[in-house]
Amino acid sequence: MLKKLFVAILGLTCSLLNTQSFAQEWPTKKTVRLIAVFPPGGSVDAVARVIAPALQEQLKQNVIVENIGGASGVIGTSAVSIAEPDGYTFGVVFDTHGVNQALKDKLPYDTKKDLTHVTLIGTSPMLIAASKASGITSIKQLIDDSKAGKPTSYGSIGTGSLGHLAMASLALKSKFEWTHVPYRGGGPMMADALAGHIPLAVGSLYLIKPHVDSNRVVPLAVTSPKRTPELPNVPTIAESGFPGFDAPAWWGIIAPVKTPKEIVQKMNVAMIAVLKRPDIAKKLDDQGIDIVAGGPEIFNPFLDKQMNTWGKFIIENKIKESN
Repeated sequence: MLKKLFVAILGLTCSLLNTQSFAQEWPTKKTVRLIAVFPPGGSVDAVARVIAPALQEQLKQNVIVENIGGASGVIGTSAVSIAEPDGYTFGVVFDTHGVNQALKDKLPYDTKKDLTHVTLIGTSPMLIAASKASGITSIKQLIDDSKAGKPTSYGSIGTGSLGHLAMASLALKSKFEWTHVPYRGGGPMMADALAGHIPLAVGSLYLIKPHVDSNRVVPLAVTSPKRTPELPNVPTIAESGFPGFDAPAWWGIIAPVKTPKEIVQKMNVAMIAVLKRPDIAKKLDDQGIDIVAGGPEIFNPFLDKQMNTWGKFIIENKIKESN
């Protein structure tokens, strides 16, 4: 009995020593993979590709971006959750990460139990924009058109995205029903908006602002409590007659849950250093992202609040993937 106990203790000790040694060596063994959980053309892909070269310099190790999109980020996030927890696979997630648990009946992972939340990158107001072909120039006109019985549809990056939920909330407040057109990412949505195939698009400033700057879409309102400096002439939803409206987009870094704490800490330190670089900060700031650069102690309570707030909204309003 004592011999078996000794062997068990010895095995556990060796395992702990191997983990510590492995964590100390990280990231010297192989390429670090950043899984962007949405397709190319959207803000998740763009943020990942801004960060990756700087992270490579910070870690002194190759860093690649791999797009695994689909199901509002679920497919890519699932790939992260089942990856080897060796510190060489991380994910870049979007605001859908905080709502998928409530939205989907059979999520292939548990958001809190199967993943480690490493760094909260930043937040941004959502922007509601109209296609030029729609002729819509303000939220007031949108409401007036709805009162007159004119059908309206809007695109989002997917069912349960903050864009979808923000518009669903606005529809409830205004007592109108608008048709939701979910896309697999921001790129396809904006392509249809620019072509006039959908009258409205809602997404992050990072995604839509470049098309506002090029005068290809009409900005209607931002979803933040205050106007954003990036678009100072664009009113808030609150100013447009719906007080208390606040729906931020956000981005973060995740890892498999069993990734050693030492590696998670090292990755977070590296990410914060990257986000504080003036060149990176400017690239993100220019697109309306307010950098948070917060570790697990900030990311976890932020995520809890998002999951609770929007999870309650989803359940109370019986929002499902078909909505």
